[in-house]
Amino acid sequence: MDWMNRGTRPNPTVSQPAGQPTASGHTTKKRLKNQRWLRIASIALLFSGTALLVALVLYTSFGSRSDENKYVDSSKTQAVFLNGGQVYFGHIKALNNKYITMSGVFYLRVNQQVQPNGQQQNSNPELVKLGCELHRPKDEMVINREQVTFWENLKEDSSDKTVPGAIKKYIANNPNGQTCTDTTTQSNDTTTNSSATKKQ
Repeated sequence: MDWMNRGTRPNPTVSQPAGQPTASGHTTKKRLKNQRWLRIASIALLFSGTALLVALVLYTSFGSRSDENKYVDSSKTQAVFLNGGQVYFGHIKALNNKYITMSGVFYLRVNQQVQPNGQQQNSNPELVKLGCELHRPKDEMVINREQVTFWENLKEDSSDKTVPGAIKKYIANNPNGQTCTDTTTQSNDTTTNSSATKKQ
């Protein structure tokens, strides 16, 4: 009868001496230690990746353009060429990845004359100082950087047939700055004269 009760008895466990961890406890501690180092390594990797991305964005936004600023010769006049073919001459005061700011602005105007045969003949271009247009702009321009093809410093030249020479002559002839005439008065005079001619 004793042999029947053997199957229901619990198996005797072998006790470990005090102070020695079991094999499963040792593996668990090792696994926890590895997970902790893995967590620290992933946080460090994430932090360094974020720092690298921020540095790349800052360099792209400011670094390349601030390097370009060192090429602006403040003692010279600069020419800024736009996508549409327009060119502005003046002094670049600020240059970054979003805009170029210019002051003392001039531009070229070509007066086209229509010939009797219907063809247009281009005359010599005329250098115009910004400011006396109908909308009376301030002598400063902020140009969208995306519209700029390139810019360059101009050499000193005293000839009237060059842009630097013409600008120098304009400044010498207008020491007190630009004086604009009233274009509306001129157009009214022209209209009055033409109506008087029709009445005769």
